[in-house]
Amino acid sequence: MNFITENLSREAAVFILAMLPIAELRGAIPLGIGLGMDPWKCYFISVAGNMIIVPVLLKIFKPVIRYIARTKLLRKTAGKIVDKVDKNAKKVMKYELIGLFLLVAIPLPTTGAWTGCGVASFLKLDYKKSLGFISLGIMTAGLIVMLLSFVGFGMVN
Repeated sequence: MNFITENLSREAAVFILAMLPIAELRGAIPLGIGLGMDPWKCYFISVAGNMIIVPVLLKIFKPVIRYIARTKLLRKTAGKIVDKVDKNAKKVMKYELIGLFLLVAIPLPTTGAWTGCGVASFLKLDYKKSLGFISLGIMTAGLIVMLLSFVGFGMVN
């Protein structure tokens, strides 16, 4: 926390954390609230940080993973990513875009925008529709995480 308060603004820390895989806005919103940010401001910054990478990820996810899978050094890592995407792809295939929305919207481990982009890329779902449903999923997940953060930080009366 000391690094954040000395070297980054709270807003920048929340925005950057929301962009990163694994943490995404699921980590950024509680961080921002814990640092004393207004919850709605934290929500909007986290959603923006999480969404900003989605258009790029939808375009480059599959080619990058295929490239990494061919390298000796990162072959195992790429295999794990592909296995995770395949596992989630089975859930999404049944309902396609609604499944993609639910995958991103429900804030559980191994779900979120990064996984949603991977699934959409590997399933060759329509780019614009995927972008829209992933964005809706991000906004929904943000609301759920914000509510859970209120409960966790004791803000609900």
